[in-house]
Amino acid sequence: MGSVPLMRTIALNTSAIMGSSPVLQNYINGQWVASSTTEFLEVVNPATTEVLATVPLSLASEVDQAAQAAATAFVSWRRTPASDRIQYLFKLKALLEEHLESLARTITMECGKTLAESKGELRRAIENVEVACGIPMMMQGYNSEDIARGIDEFMIRQPLGVTAIIAPFNFPGMIPFWFMPYAIACGNTCVIKPSEKVPLTLQQIMQLLEQTGLPTGVVNLVNGAKTVVDAILDHPTIRAISFVGSTPIARYVYSRAAANGKRAQCQGGAKNPVIVLPDADMELTTRIMADSAFGCAGQRCLAASVAITVGAAKQTFTEAIADTAQSRRVGYGLEDGVQMGPVITAQSRDRIHHLIQQGANSGATVLVDGREPAIPGYEQGYFVRPTILQNLDPTSELAHTEIFGPVLSLIHLETIDDAIALINQGQYGNMACLFTSSGAAARKFRYEAEAGNIGINIGVAAPMAFFPFSGWKDSFFGDLHGQGQQAVEFFTQTKVVVERWQDWTRQF
Repeated sequence: MGSVPLMRTIALNTSAIMGSSPVLQNYINGQWVASSTTEFLEVVNPATTEVLATVPLSLASEVDQAAQAAATAFVSWRRTPASDRIQYLFKLKALLEEHLESLARTITMECGKTLAESKGELRRAIENVEVACGIPMMMQGYNSEDIARGIDEFMIRQPLGVTAIIAPFNFPGMIPFWFMPYAIACGNTCVIKPSEKVPLTLQQIMQLLEQTGLPTGVVNLVNGAKTVVDAILDHPTIRAISFVGSTPIARYVYSRAAANGKRAQCQGGAKNPVIVLPDADMELTTRIMADSAFGCAGQRCLAASVAITVGAAKQTFTEAIADTAQSRRVGYGLEDGVQMGPVITAQSRDRIHHLIQQGANSGATVLVDGREPAIPGYEQGYFVRPTILQNLDPTSELAHTEIFGPVLSLIHLETIDDAIALINQGQYGNMACLFTSSGAAARKFRYEAEAGNIGINIGVAAPMAFFPFSGWKDSFFGDLHGQGQQAVEFFTQTKVVVERWQDWTRQF
C-alpha cells in the first residue's frame, strides 16, 4: 500500500485507452464519474496476463468530493429508521445471490483464485449482509429507571458520520462486507477505496448497490493508491477507518488515523502456526492443512504458514503433506479441476521465490519446490506451485516472515508445551490451530495459545459473520474488529442520557 510500483503505472488520458481496455470510474454522490488524474494502472489477469481494465490513480480532491457527498447524505440517512435502512440490504442480498456467478468469475479473473474459492468468498460477503440486517436489535441500547429517586438513565447508540474502508487485493468481494453493511445499517455513510490491483469486483458490487435505490451519497467509491489512502486518513470529515493489509501498512494507517482523531480498525499480516499431534487423524489433517496452506495460493491472512509436528507426528505428516502438495493441480481458476491459481503479480511471485531460497540458505530443505512451474497454456502467468520447506530453523528470519504465498514450513518439536511456547513468541497473533483427538490437549491449546482466531481440527479458523474477525499482537491495531456485534460497536458512538421530570401526578 505504501507505493505503487507493484503494477505498471501509465500516464495517459482517457481517450487514449478506451480502445484497448475499459477505463474504470469513481462512484460519487450517485454518479459514475471519470477521474481527473493523468495516472492509471493496468488491471492484469494474473493467470493469463491479459489486461482487463485500466484503473485511475485518483486525486486527493476526488476523495474530498466523495467525503463531502457522504457528509451531505448523512444528514438524512441517520434520520432514516433502522428498519428502513436495512431494506436496501435485503435488496442487495437478493442481487448478490442473483449475480453470484458473474461476480465470482470477475474475482477469479482479476485475483487469480479458483472459481470455487471465489464463490465461497461471496458466500461470506452475503452472510455479513444477512447479519447486518439485524441492526434494529443489534444497535439497541439499555436503560435503568430510578437510578436516584425520580431520575432515569439510559444509553443509546448513534452513528458516527462518514466512514471509510481501505480494502486489500486478496478478497475483493468479501472483506469490504466485513464493514460496509454494518456501517450503513447503523446510519453512517461510507467511502470505499478498493485495491488498485483488483478494482473490478467492487465496480460490479457498486452497480448492484445502485440498483437497490440506496440514496445518493450513502456509499461512494474512489479508485487509487497511496494518494487516496492518505487523503482518506487526513480528511476532517471522515470519522472512522477500516483497513485490511500488511502489518507495516496497518500500523501506518492506524497511527495516521489516530493522529487525526479517527477511530481505526486495522487488520495486519500473519504467520499462522498449526500444531499436529501424534494422535491426530492424519488423513483428515493432511487434507485440511493442504487446503489451508495452498488455498487461494496462500494469499490470505488465515493461511497456515508453519506446521509444527510434535513427537511421532513428524514422519507421517511430512510424507503425507509432501505427496498432497506435489499432486495439487495448479492452473487457471476458471478451468474445471484446478485446485490452486496464480499469485497476484510477477513481483509477488519473485518475492516468494526469493523467500524460498532464503529458507534454503538458512538450512531448511526444499522438500517440495514450486518455483518455475510449467503451466501449459499459461506460461506467462504468475504461478508458484505448492512448496514445502522442511526443518526450518525456528530462530531464522523466515520463520517470522509472512510469505503470503503457497509455502508451508515444517518445524519439529518434542512436546505440545514447546510448540505453544514457540507460537507465543511470535509477533503475530491472527490464527493458531491444533490437530488432535485429545480434548485435554485441545483445551490447553485454546486456553494458552496467543492468537485471536483459534482452530481445533480446523485449518482456516474464519469466524462466521456473527462473530468478530479477531486478531492479536501485530496482526491487529485497534480495539473493535470487523463483523458482528463488534462492527456495530465500532460504527456507533454511545450517548448516555440522565433525565428527571417534575412529578406529573401533582398536576391532577
